[in-house]
Amino acid sequence: MSDTPIQGLPADVGAALTQAPKGASSAERELERIWHTPRGWGRLSSVNHTVLGRRFIIAAFVFFAIGGALAMLIRAQLASPDSAFVGPALYNQIFTMHGTVMMFLFAIPMFEGLAIYFLPKMLGARDLAFPRLTALGFWCYVFGGAILIVALLAGYAPDSGWFMYTPLSSGRHSPGINADVWLLGVTFVEISAIAAAVELTVSILKFRAPGMSLQRMPIFAWYILVTAGMMLIGFPPLILGSVLLELERAFDLPFFDPTRGGDSLLWQHLFWLFGHPEVYIIFLPAAGMVSTILPVLARKQLLGYSWIVVSIMAMGFLSFGLWVHHMFTVGIPHLAQAFFSAASGLVAIPTGVQIFLWIGTLMAGRPKMSVPMLYLCGFFFVFVCGGLTGVMLAMVPFDWQVHDTHFVVAHMHYVLVGGFIFPMLAAAYYYLPHFTGRQPLYGVGKLAFWLIFIGFNATFFIMHVTGLMGMPRRWASFPAGFGWEIPNLVSSIGGFVTAAGFALFAVDMLFQFRFGKPSKPDPWRAETLEWATAIPPRAYAFLAIPTVSSRAPLRDDPMLVEAMSRGEGYLATPRHDWQETMVVDMATGEPDHIAILPRLTFLPLWTALAIGAVVLSLLFKVYLATPFLLVLVVGLFLLWSKDSGRRSDIGPVDAGLGLRLPIHAEVERPASWWGTLFLLFADGTVFASLIFGALFLWLVAPGWPAPAVVDLPLAKAVPLAVATLAAAVLVRLALRGVQSSSGCLGPATLALTASVVAQAAAVALAVWIILADIPAPTSHAYFAVTASFLAYIALHAGIGAILSGLHVWRCLAGYVSAGRTADIRIGILWQDYTAVTALGALAFLVALPWLVPLRELARP
Repeated sequence: MSDTPIQGLPADVGAALTQAPKGASSAERELERIWHTPRGWGRLSSVNHTVLGRRFIIAAFVFFAIGGALAMLIRAQLASPDSAFVGPALYNQIFTMHGTVMMFLFAIPMFEGLAIYFLPKMLGARDLAFPRLTALGFWCYVFGGAILIVALLAGYAPDSGWFMYTPLSSGRHSPGINADVWLLGVTFVEISAIAAAVELTVSILKFRAPGMSLQRMPIFAWYILVTAGMMLIGFPPLILGSVLLELERAFDLPFFDPTRGGDSLLWQHLFWLFGHPEVYIIFLPAAGMVSTILPVLARKQLLGYSWIVVSIMAMGFLSFGLWVHHMFTVGIPHLAQAFFSAASGLVAIPTGVQIFLWIGTLMAGRPKMSVPMLYLCGFFFVFVCGGLTGVMLAMVPFDWQVHDTHFVVAHMHYVLVGGFIFPMLAAAYYYLPHFTGRQPLYGVGKLAFWLIFIGFNATFFIMHVTGLMGMPRRWASFPAGFGWEIPNLVSSIGGFVTAAGFALFAVDMLFQFRFGKPSKPDPWRAETLEWATAIPPRAYAFLAIPTVSSRAPLRDDPMLVEAMSRGEGYLATPRHDWQETMVVDMATGEPDHIAILPRLTFLPLWTALAIGAVVLSLLFKVYLATPFLLVLVVGLFLLWSKDSGRRSDIGPVDAGLGLRLPIHAEVERPASWWGTLFLLFADGTVFASLIFGALFLWLVAPGWPAPAVVDLPLAKAVPLAVATLAAAVLVRLALRGVQSSSGCLGPATLALTASVVAQAAAVALAVWIILADIPAPTSHAYFAVTASFLAYIALHAGIGAILSGLHVWRCLAGYVSAGRTADIRIGILWQDYTAVTALGALAFLVALPWLVPLRELARP
């Protein structure tokens, strides 16, 4: 970064907007000026994690209210037999949007908001690793959600179920844009999820207070770390599936059409490769809140910290081996059913370990029945009931009996509401003083809890009975005479009681925010660093970054807060308008370097709007505008780098307490390098999912072998492979040139320019093969899959060419030197990945015709 403010307000304007408290020291006033977020329209430029975390949480609650209103429409429709409250077409939109809103627009963004808001404070950092990426994620989330809600209001909402099973969601059976709204809108929202996963992973591993080793991290950080890793693996299959289905709908590529070599079950596999881990992605952050809040309320240190960490990892690992238990009735082999049934039962073990350790902590402590504790008790009851019915559904014979009945609906709500919403409501009351600086009053909160608890169980406990009586789910109405009338009426009454409880909770929150009494710092006498900040917290969180020597720093050092307020710690002296925070060694927590974070900028907002324009051009099939909008998106992303880095070396700077450290621009592996690595990890999951899809079609889909075999022409395939390899080698040569005496001039710039040419040639060759050597991709899934692999190569080679071109500019502009090589090292990561996947894709395409004759041997 340069020594001048970066995309922020001038210093004199910032000083005029300073909101430092009375009696603040000069350092506090200066930090407030540097880190402030202006009022009015300028607030849209904020990239601060506290502001963005609050925005995520508030937006998620708004979407929760919308999803709840849709649920009430469902219960009104099913309150009586043969109801004419809404017609079947509208009902299909309502229940599809209820599931979509709750799963994609509430649950995931809610935990993202909590993590974005709390993690830096818990970890002793001033912000997350990539503030602008967080802001981009928020705007993509809001704009993607808005597309879905506007479509609902306009009557064009998706109506094929929140799971979008093919062939119902294909163009033949769902014409119009309803399904496209889901595919494009949800994919838009998933940009936010992947951005959050990369952001949280890098921030937890690198942005911590000095001394905070992995063994000393707050337990909530472990939950979020595993969750973010699961998102990097679990979300790409859904993104790939959505892209493939949209390509089928828009361009008639037959990935899921069994009459042309596709298979509708491929969509189910790709969806549930995401869908079942998502249950644990939703549960784990809520469980992290339980592990954080419960010991404080019980006045007892959490039992079995290490066992819980191991259990979290085991749940994350096992969750990816369970997706087929949603598909027991589709005709998969019995051996596979037995395997996935056993795995589904096995995942209950790490869950049970955590529950018993929580109960043990309660029994060893002295819990007080406050409102947060009431919600935790509700969590134990509801979630354990959901877990028990989950074990029942893991057994294949029982699953066959109740599949697609209200029993499954009841189980899912017991798991998700019990495992997520009850802990979130406990966290809302527990952390209310932190958000607002107000002391919570519990009279109305207790009434809201009992309405929610009683109403929820009245709604869904009786639904187990309805399901056992055979009532199918997703029916817009049901006939009389099957004994379903009374249970459905009870469920509907319970649903409206639950809605009244949530409405009372919302009113309680608003009134306490407006009229609550000021709270004292750390009202719960907690032990983790988020309570070491002012409440509400300042934008910079900590005047001085502390040294951490235990898992409970506020308990083991009672004077820590006072010492931090005196500036005794790291980075206590503001300078150069830098927004600074510490970066540590991943394992030990030893200080590594200083990160200088970006200031206020509207770029994430403009970039999200441009991506939204691309989505809308695809939705309304204005394909001629799409390339120009994509160029705009690329241009805006390139602008992000304009004010990043430095044009001169400054060497180690004072970090405080006698320590001198380099800044992030002068280390080999800054946060951006790690972020690229984890992004490529998610990208690799997309590639692996594409291979999985091709092998699945080869093994299972009808209509194979294809009418013809694609023999990749060696005259094009070999140069394509050589071009991607050459680009990777050339970027490495550029790094060597930068580190030599000649620096960025001469060989380095020439090597980078040559890598641009090599990747451009790779793009041209891949597109040439698609157009000239592959039969019409619309005629058979084999041809469509082959074209998809080549398009994957072309896309990554194109991005590689853009990156190398960017590196040429940054070299010539002085941002790269022998001591500032991170840009080139990031390029090496991308070019190496492109070369490896290109070679893998080409080898797979060459081998695929040889695999087709083996199909009959592989099938049972």
